Amino acid sequence: MNAPDKAREIKASLTLVISFLTALWGWLGWAVAVFIAAMAVDYITGTWAARARGEWSSAAARQGLWHKLGEITALLVAALCDIAISVVLHSTAAPILGAVPERHYLTLIVAIWYSFTELGSIVENAGLLGAPIPQWLKKGIALLRDKTDRGHGFPEE
Repeated sequence: MNAPDKAREIKASLTLVISFLTALWGWLGWAVAVFIAAMAVDYITGTWAARARGEWSSAAARQGLWHKLGEITALLVAALCDIAISVVLHSTAAPILGAVPERHYLTLIVAIWYSFTELGSIVENAGLLGAPIPQWLKKGIALLRDKTDRGHGFPEE
């Protein structure tokens, strides 16, 4: 098999896997996958940055893991809220509205917000490792996180 055929075979396989996972998870699954990947990369880059500065400690690493566990807990709470909302809508509104679509809005918003938070931390860690970070990237991530935080239709605190 020559190189172009092998490349096409790999592309077709990746397309099949991604299509299958999208059908299985939907967009919510990809948002959660991005969040989990960003959490892992943030933890790794945070560890590298601390080691590079000679500031790494197991207590700080443990604190970082507890922080990540808190984020996962918040995401699970959002998922439970979505389930509760879905149950209420199906039991009360279904006779009036007909079929109520399954939506996981809170889980999606929380996953996206935490993803932007993690991405901002990764950029910060990269800066601590000595990489030049464009200001527009820092500002863009902060803006996207803030836009997600504000939402639409929710009152400001």
